[in-house]
Amino acid sequence: MTAPEMTVSDDYTGDLSETSGAQRRTAPTATITKLSVGPMDNNAYVVTCRETGDRLLIDAANDPDRILALLETLPGTLTAILTTHQHFDHWQGLAQVRESTGAPTLAGRIDAPEIPVDTDRPVDDGDVIEVGKLRLTAVHLVGHTPGSIALALDAGDRTHLFTGDSLFPGGVGKTWQEGDFEILLGQVTTKLFDRYDDETSVYPGHGLDTTLGAERPHLGEWRERGW
Repeated sequence: MTAPEMTVSDDYTGDLSETSGAQRRTAPTATITKLSVGPMDNNAYVVTCRETGDRLLIDAANDPDRILALLETLPGTLTAILTTHQHFDHWQGLAQVRESTGAPTLAGRIDAPEIPVDTDRPVDDGDVIEVGKLRLTAVHLVGHTPGSIALALDAGDRTHLFTGDSLFPGGVGKTWQEGDFEILLGQVTTKLFDRYDDETSVYPGHGLDTTLGAERPHLGEWRERGW
């Protein structure tokens, strides 16, 4: 089967609703390439070290043929695949991408047993994932799932946060059990908003990007509405 053609635009907006291609943002030490996959508009991200070309794939969520086409289009070597959390829509393409690339898999230690692809490296809060010369810090966030992992990258211009389904434009991720919303909002507040500044870019598991500065004024209303 011929791999689908993949285009990569360097005009980065974070809005992929009008394109089947990917968008790439260039920072001093890294590039961040975003691709929307599957019927739930999942975001797959490729973080590349500009110095070494080493790459991390975040969420092989769906459409593995398109993810592999993107990896073939971008320069560099895939060194790891991280799954942000256990929900099925975030690992539909994982087995095929892992088989095709041989890259080791990473996931939060608590969620890893629920992902039907072996996790080569379980990740805990505060762990550092090295991608070439880049260092991404794991942030364990409870609430959307028990073991969701966000990643924080200082790319020389600002912090870049990959939040999975724990933080979106307009609110935190969906919760199901009583008390989980309060736990998630509390952890997002203390581990993300209290730790990183307003310029911090947020790359969620679905849809558009945002910044902590755009969302910070609304924390109180999120708490009041209860979702």
